[in-house]
Amino acid sequence: MTQVSHQPWGEVSGVGSVDLWVLQSANVRVEVLTLGAIIRAVCCRGSNGQMEDVVLGYDDLEGYASDKRYMGAVVGRVANRIAGGRFVVEGKEYQLDINNGPNALHGGLKGFNKAIWLATAVEDGVQLSLTSPDGDQGYPGEVKASVSYTLQGETLTAEYQASSTKTTPINLTNHSYFNLAGQVHDVSNIYDHQVSISAQSYLPVDDTSIPTGEIRVVEGTPFDLRQQTLIGPRLKELPGLGFDHNFCLSGPKDPWTVRPAARVCHPASGRVLEVSTSQPGVQFYTANVLDGSIIGKGGSRYGKHCSFCLETQNWPDAVNQASFPECLLRPGEVYRHVTRFTFTTV
Repeated sequence: MTQVSHQPWGEVSGVGSVDLWVLQSANVRVEVLTLGAIIRAVCCRGSNGQMEDVVLGYDDLEGYASDKRYMGAVVGRVANRIAGGRFVVEGKEYQLDINNGPNALHGGLKGFNKAIWLATAVEDGVQLSLTSPDGDQGYPGEVKASVSYTLQGETLTAEYQASSTKTTPINLTNHSYFNLAGQVHDVSNIYDHQVSISAQSYLPVDDTSIPTGEIRVVEGTPFDLRQQTLIGPRLKELPGLGFDHNFCLSGPKDPWTVRPAARVCHPASGRVLEVSTSQPGVQFYTANVLDGSIIGKGGSRYGKHCSFCLETQNWPDAVNQASFPECLLRPGEVYRHVTRFTFTTV
């Protein structure tokens, strides 16, 4: 049985009041903010029985209101990057705000992560809903979106749904940063974590992190994470700053089903995170651009490689790449995806 409660958590100037929802099962406690549908905390047990928070974030609302790294938030309308911030739908070209080098990232300058969502209690959790008006951040159509967070035992499920009045690209995910060692001590790095990702292929990117269009097999490359792999040594084999790549979990013609995506283990604490999803991809990101300037929970400085994200999503820039899985939502259709996070011990 999951206990669900909520309380006021403060006000964002010019935006509105924010509530904190708490989902509590026997083994896991999840905190959710109505700002950005943010997962503020996930407390779970290590093998010593100690409960610790494994999600990065801030101690107060001001931190989340000014955050530029999408800590714990739902990002949209389109997660990840759109090349040049432009796309063509039904013969009409759309230009979005540019907010990541030459590209548009995570929905724009004021994406879903900066909106206050309307919360209602559901069995074992909370549903957060949002209306994005026609033209919001340059996107066509009025979109009604929702995410339901439900906690059953050790599994947190995020179910995303959306509909639109016009054909629009859509790609929703949660951008939580995890460190399975917990937030009690100063967060250092994830070099002692082990990761496996159930992907036979990944998407190489150009120097602005846009997929080149090639779908490359992981075998024989540093991107082969099909077996449990220690993150620290593997990062040294990678070109560039670290992992920030889409791993292909399914192809454009594969049926909708929830598949295993990733498993991360922290041997020192015994904590394990398993992720499964209906999405065709997962962006594995190792916090490459965090530089210690962010002061997070308990005064921790969040530096490079201090955490990881497993952003379950469609393949990046799919709106501009015909060979990638479909990302357009048409009037009368319902967008629906499910991601499950299971927190256990070895």
